[in-house]
Amino acid sequence: MRIGLITSAPDHPVLAATTALLTARGHHVEALDPTAGPDGQAGPSDPPADVYLLKAHTPAALALARGLEERGVPVVNPVAATELCQDRLAMAELARRAGLPFAPTRAAADPAELLAAVEAGDLVLPLVVKSRHSRRHDLVARVDDTARLRALAEQWPDEPVVAQPYLPSTGWDQKLWVVAGQLFCTRRRSELAGPEHTELPDGDDGFGPAELSADRAAVALRAGEVFGLDVYGVDLLDGPGEPVVVDVNAFPGIRGQAGAPEALAALALRVGGAASGVPRPRADGTDTGTDAATPAPADAGPGTVAG
Repeated sequence: MRIGLITSAPDHPVLAATTALLTARGHHVEALDPTAGPDGQAGPSDPPADVYLLKAHTPAALALARGLEERGVPVVNPVAATELCQDRLAMAELARRAGLPFAPTRAAADPAELLAAVEAGDLVLPLVVKSRHSRRHDLVARVDDTARLRALAEQWPDEPVVAQPYLPSTGWDQKLWVVAGQLFCTRRRSELAGPEHTELPDGDDGFGPAELSADRAAVALRAGEVFGLDVYGVDLLDGPGEPVVVDVNAFPGIRGQAGAPEALAALALRVGGAASGVPRPRADGTDTGTDAATPAPADAGPGTVAG
């Protein structure tokens, strides 16, 4: 089978490990760099691969993936689902309509509009202010006073933003990743941790699926159903209380998670096999005929966790 990677960084650890697994089993993996070519966008091979993994989220990458979808080629994750996760207001609205415990989210044309709302008493500090459109090096800041908000208005004068109430936490975020219903997780120092958390070390603290409560696992798996994602991340506030979702990411890095490359390779073969009609791999690595299909990712039950 031929598997395509839509990315400018095929050496990313999870992609490189997935590629190694697939090629060892005789499959061909080809990287498609959306920034390549004289017009800044590469074209797929002809005929295209059986399935493409959409790791890059730039406009060029999305346009490339959309063209493949229009030709009937499966893309993981679908372009519409990927784009939805890049609009933090649309993401929050859909999540809350679906009953997910997503942090209340308010949009503004720019930080100056938020400042005016705070000064008018319509918005209460502290806040978390983020770029409305998620992208690399976007705005994510904790705002405890008007001076900080005024500084953001000067630094990001034309940036559409969203604001969420700053909710007290342990200073850690629970980073949950899902690949076709299989859960992976860690606890990572929050980039919004304040001076009250100066004693916390940087990096991860070794939090694993066995320590994940059933309600938080259920929230992560439900997010995939709501957003139509097979490979995604869910950020939850850490702590003993009810789960609160603060972000959902399409095809995140999933670094350092044992079993994630295997899950991703199996997903690519399952989706590509379903589209092309070739025998599909079972979970144990053997093949099955097209009449005995492996269940689709959505059929993976809420008890599926990384072991």
